[in-house]
Amino acid sequence: MKGKELRDKNAGDLDEMKKKLARDLMNARFKNSMGQFENPSLIKKLRRDVARINTILREKVS
Repeated sequence: MKGKELRDKNAGDLDEMKKKLARDLMNARFKNSMGQFENPSLIKKLRRDVARINTILREKVS
């Protein structure tokens, strides 16, 4: 997800997106450890999206 798209959203929407992505990341890590995950590069994408949302949330608070 692009930063510009995220900056247009309000803090509540970003917080919900962050929770959903964190849940998806946890599930992806679990499946990867069990050997059932086909796309390990998705873990990297999810981590970056969560970090991007955290950064934008901090910008909005300041």
